[in-house]
Amino acid sequence: MRRARPPALRHPPVPATLSDPTVGLSAHRDFLLFLGLRVLSNVGYHMQTVAIGWQMYALTGDPLDLGLVGLVQFFPSVLLVLVVGQVADRFDRRVVVFFARLALMLAALSLAWAAAHDFADPPLLLSVVFFIGVAQSFHMPTAQAVTPTLVPAVLLPKAIAWSSVGFRLSVIVGPMVGGFLILAGSWVVYAVCGLLQAIAAILVLRVKLKRPGRMREPVSRKTLLAGFTFIRDRPVVLGAITLDLFMVLLGGATALMPVYAGEILQVGPWGLGLMRAAPGFGAVAMALWLLRRPLERRVGRRMFAAAAVYGLATIAFGLSESLAWALSALAVLGAADMISVVIRQSVVQIDTPDDMRGRVAAVNVVCIGGSIRLGEFESGLTASWWGTVPATIVGGVATLAVTGIWIRLFPALWRRERLVGEIPTAGTPEGSVRRSG
Repeated sequence: MRRARPPALRHPPVPATLSDPTVGLSAHRDFLLFLGLRVLSNVGYHMQTVAIGWQMYALTGDPLDLGLVGLVQFFPSVLLVLVVGQVADRFDRRVVVFFARLALMLAALSLAWAAAHDFADPPLLLSVVFFIGVAQSFHMPTAQAVTPTLVPAVLLPKAIAWSSVGFRLSVIVGPMVGGFLILAGSWVVYAVCGLLQAIAAILVLRVKLKRPGRMREPVSRKTLLAGFTFIRDRPVVLGAITLDLFMVLLGGATALMPVYAGEILQVGPWGLGLMRAAPGFGAVAMALWLLRRPLERRVGRRMFAAAAVYGLATIAFGLSESLAWALSALAVLGAADMISVVIRQSVVQIDTPDDMRGRVAAVNVVCIGGSIRLGEFESGLTASWWGTVPATIVGGVATLAVTGIWIRLFPALWRRERLVGEIPTAGTPEGSVRRSG
């Protein structure tokens, strides 16, 4: 007698895996539209950054003034961090992004007018840069908080990786185009930047948020400081953010690129554009590699290894005697930084509730974006003290030192095994995790 077969088990559908770089995301039109608009806006922003740096150095010839450009742009992110988080979590994030990009457009057109009429001077440039910093303070954390509302949680690491690819492409295209357009006049760069920001501002209102987060709790000391509290109570998140902060703060030699282009390597504005773009080339190559071979194991150790490579690449760039050497070192630097970006943003976005993402992102932007600006000032200041090459090398050595210290300070981050699937358990000792699902 034939034995009856047991009924077939019905398995739940297998979620999209991290090994295929295209599965799932192509069906999310709003994410693709928003990603395209972010790339467009960032291209204009980085075109403008090259023009401002070149124009400032042409006016003063002092590397310290290049550092001041970063410092002035950093202040608004600190002054407005509490306000920005509240705005991003209480209002329609598309509208916040719209007005921020509108402000960036006005700043670019103001610079275009001043350059076309030979009215630009260091005080004017620094004033407009401060205004740009205010707009970016609202734009960056709000845009970061939008992305998780456009895709399912299982696709978020992919969305972050593709967003990083788009950002790095803008870092490549923007400086290269800006460097060449400077030959026609700085006002041309600023005018094109203003046009790109206008297009991105208008089209962002067509994006539909699938899970808009709105904080209903009244404003209080608790809600104002919620972003800081959230990060403080999660050692993995705190360690990842602060490690990246010091990597960029101490190893950020981008502010000194005009000096390398103009005096050390003598390659002019087109060489400056290539150097600005080189980290983006390395980052895009690494991001595409990670999409094919995602970080699924030993992510903490890999993040620290990337930090060490970042420091070594900074030292190598400081010792550059040819453009090819400089571009190679900067490409490695960008690749190492991309590993840090994917790990850090995945951990922060996955572990943060949507109605808090604006406040957490605001703190994150101050730590990471602010460190870029402070790093530019630090590089300019130390270059004025010790010289450009010694300042760059010291920054790389300091990055290596911080990497070793952070391994001891944040063992939970060092032991972090996965990006997805490990969620810190409230009230447990550092490093304790539970498996999601």
